Order: sequence, then C-alpha cells, then structure tokens
Amino acid sequence: MAQPLPDHPNLRGGYAPLQMECDAPDLIVEGEVPRELSGTFYRNGPNPQFAPRAGYHWFAGDGMIHAFDIEDGKVSYKNRWVRTVKWQLERQAGESLFNPFNPMDTDPRAQGVESDGLANTNIVWHAGKLLALEEAHAPFELDPYTLESVGPWTFDGKLKGPMTAHPKIDPATGEMFFFAYSADGLLSDQMAYHVVDAQGRLTHSQTFTAPYASMVHDFIVTEDYVIFPIMPLVGSLERAMEGGPAFAWEPERLVEIGVMPRYGDVSEIRWFKGDPAYVFHPMNAHSEGGVVTCDVCEFERAPLFPLADGSRSGDEPPVARLTRWTLDMSSETDSYKHELLDDMPCEFPRLDERYSCRDYRYGYFACDTRSEPENGAFNGIGRVDHQTGRTQVYDVGPGCGTNEPVFVPRTDDAEEGDGFLLANVYDENRRASHLVILDAQNVADGPLATAYLDHRVPYGFHGNWRQNT
Repeated sequence: MAQPLPDHPNLRGGYAPLQMECDAPDLIVEGEVPRELSGTFYRNGPNPQFAPRAGYHWFAGDGMIHAFDIEDGKVSYKNRWVRTVKWQLERQAGESLFNPFNPMDTDPRAQGVESDGLANTNIVWHAGKLLALEEAHAPFELDPYTLESVGPWTFDGKLKGPMTAHPKIDPATGEMFFFAYSADGLLSDQMAYHVVDAQGRLTHSQTFTAPYASMVHDFIVTEDYVIFPIMPLVGSLERAMEGGPAFAWEPERLVEIGVMPRYGDVSEIRWFKGDPAYVFHPMNAHSEGGVVTCDVCEFERAPLFPLADGSRSGDEPPVARLTRWTLDMSSETDSYKHELLDDMPCEFPRLDERYSCRDYRYGYFACDTRSEPENGAFNGIGRVDHQTGRTQVYDVGPGCGTNEPVFVPRTDDAEEGDGFLLANVYDENRRASHLVILDAQNVADGPLATAYLDHRVPYGFHGNWRQNT
C-alpha cells in the first residue's frame, strides 16, 4: 500500500507531485492565443510515484511529461509518467524500491536490476525523436503525440554510457552536441563528448579525464569551441560507500573550464582556472578570434548539496546571478575574466535558439524580485537586452511561482526576439497551475493569453517546443 509523502520542502506546495495522468482537450483561456503558435510545449520534471525510501532530493523524482498542444488559438493538455524500469517495478510493488542517490539503499527485490534512469530533467525534439533526458543514463524516447513510453534510445547502439540532460543543437547545421560525466561508471572522473548529425546519427565520440569528478550539469557550445565547466560539486564513490554524500560542495577546489575546438580532439583541451563557484545553466556563448564569451547563471556555491562532512554549506541558500566569462585562447595565462551582468537572482536561462552558439542580443530567465528569494520557484519572468543592458520583468503575481520560460519565434524568419515566451505558473491561491503566453518583446506587459488547469504542474526543470509541420 502506498504511504504518505514525508514533510519535505520539495514535496509540498508547488513542488508536491501529481498522482494522476489526465487529458484536458480544451483548456479555458483568458485572452487570445496567438495564431502563429502551432505546436506542442513540453515540460519535464521530478514527480515521485511513491514516498521515497529515505531522505528525498528534488533531483530524484520520477520523470513526468506535461504537454500543451496549441493550435488555431486553442490549448489542450495531457501528462504522462515516463515508464522507466524503476517506475514499472515500483508500480508493481506499490512502493519505492530504489534510492537514486544511494544505490546501497536498493530494496532486495530490485537488487541487480539494470536501471534506465529517471528521465526527469529535460525533453528535446531532434531528428524526429522526442527524448526525455537526465544526466546519468541514455535518453528515453516517447511518442510525441500520445507521450507513450518507447524506451531507451542509444542511437542504434552507438551510444555507450550516459548522455547529458542539456544537449546543444546548432540551428545552422542541425547537429546535436552532448557530453557525459561519470562516463565509465558511477562517480568517476571520466567524461565523454559526442556529436549527432541532423539525421540523428551518432557520428563522433571521444573520452577524456576531467580534473576531478564533478556534477557537470550543463556545458556550452559556440561555432568554434566546446566548453566544459568543471566546478567543485564533487562526486566521491568512496565517500558514498562510507555513508557520506555522493556529491558534496568542496570549496577548497578551483573551477576548471576546459575549452576545445568544436571538431577537434580532446588532446587539444585547454584548461582555465578560477575561484570556486557553481553553474547549473548557461544562457548562451559565442566566439570570435579565439575569444570565447559565455553568459551563465552563477552561484557563489552549489545549492541543494552539503559539504563533504554532510553539514550545510552556508546559513542562507545561495542564489544565481547573470554572469559573463571571457576566455581568451591567445592569452598566456590560465585565468579568465569574470563579470557580473545583473545583480537580480535568476535561473533557467534561455534564448531565441535560432542564435544558439552565436553572438546574440536577447536572453530570458526565471527571476526573483523579492527580498528573500526562493530556490526552485521564482516570482518573475525576465528578458535581458545585452545591447542596452536593460532588463524587463513580468511579475507572475501574489502567491504564484514560475520556472523556465521557453522562447518560440513568431515565424521562422522573424527578427531575433520577435516571438513568444511560454511558461508554467503555479498559483497557491487556486492550488493549480496555468500556462502563460507572453510577447517576448514586451514581457513586462503580462500575458497575451493564460490557459488554466485545475491541478498542479509541479515545479520542475526544463521544457522545449516542437513546431507542427
């Protein structure tokens, strides 16, 4: 019999998991849905099916996909769990059998079972496949229309090991670039780099040794370079086997950022070093004449993880701020320039992805204008103009919180930034969520349209748009 969820900050309020799958064919809409929108907005995030076996971590819930189909000014909705091996075995047992952050805590009924992961972090559309992603396993394929689970996708057996939750797709070539950390086993210092062509074929793979084992959640790609940020959220199998945290903040270590030619060899990686900090997500990067410019949401220390001895890393939760790194491949030093672009707490950065890997003007993010920001949930959606340095913000309202906004261009050939932002908002007043559609050029004006659900879309991680063809 299923047990009640424990009282945990990431299991209550807007984080509380949704214990049902449903279809809503025609949502109530306030305002007018732009007719230019024709496609599906997918969202992924952790949604535990059962109470955890031990202490819960936000990153450890089962993946659930939320899909908003938009066509002819109407919005429909469906949600489905990703039916991984873990999900299926636990559904049969009626309780949790796995502890994703402590393999030593696996139930005897699941010992020896080869996991295909949680598939709970991101969802991307590439080469005709809809892939749910998390960084410790291969992608998990879903049907783009029904959300029916297909199963792990290993690029016709060519992918050996895990894939990042944050691949980069070059809009000019159609190629998908991705990496993996702990590439040869749990909490190792080995990393892999892969390239998939526009037809979805894995064409290039290399491995290398990182300066140390780290949780490398994301990476950065330009037209000329690939950037691997190794930051001191450090993994240790020995520590985990002794009952300590598998990943812990080790501020005595330096940040080490590896830069290699995009189509080069891992032997060409050049390492730049800086003071300890942590980045989950970059906004974008570009390169010119050997100078690599990266815009990232940088924390002064990693949130959500303890020190190596299990104690808290600080009295107050850290917040991320928009920061620029400049790395000069022609310099004779291993240091890089570090510049704060905006003091406002922000995370989940995105852009008009037709400008991915290239110089760009506009960026978008979830942000917090409150005096006491919260991790995970934000009260604003922002747009930054890198040309003018100005930021405009839409406040989602009292008792409401939001996560990542996703940009959709008005047309394929529209100017940069001419389009819409889509984001989910949880309203504590209604105890339900809604979808907002904003004019990306006039974010502060508020929604063009709001589509209402009668239940939560729990605070989660990432989403993407699939255009109808």
